[in-house]
Amino acid sequence: MTDGSAPVALTAHLVLLSSISFGGFPTVLPDVRAFVVATHGWMTDQDFTDLFGLTQIIPGPNMILMMSFVGWKVWGLPGAIVSAVATFGPPCVMYFVGFRLWDRFRAAPWQRIVRMGLVPVTVGLVAASGAVMARAGDSSWQAAAVTGIAAMLMLRTRLNPIYMMIAGGVLGGLGLL
Repeated sequence: MTDGSAPVALTAHLVLLSSISFGGFPTVLPDVRAFVVATHGWMTDQDFTDLFGLTQIIPGPNMILMMSFVGWKVWGLPGAIVSAVATFGPPCVMYFVGFRLWDRFRAAPWQRIVRMGLVPVTVGLVAASGAVMARAGDSSWQAAAVTGIAAMLMLRTRLNPIYMMIAGGVLGGLGLL
């Protein structure tokens, strides 16, 4: 990117999102997509979806890696490093402080209530992220059909998701999606 403010804007946005993500960074993925694709045009929906798919099959901290790729696209190697730190830094500090406080008040009755309240919030955010990624990646009726079939298989069977990812990769590699 030629705009000098782009790295600062991306870093600030990732720091904010990583600070408010419940259930991990995938819960704020729709906002990241809107920021980098729709608002700033730093990449296309297809680029974003491809990065997401790539980072899902690579072992390790996949969302940190994905945000590193986004940072790379915006600002090269410095952007990749800064984006990674912006993604994992704030939550690490908050988790450390939160765990210390949570452990200190482990017998408090409010802890159970807080845990029960966060479950539906987290599930809803993860489901919303999946819906946004599906819409972004379904660029044709064939891709939408594969997404629908994969979703049904996930809901109705205990089939390992890696097989569906491999099938989607094969179909895409053959130019059928």
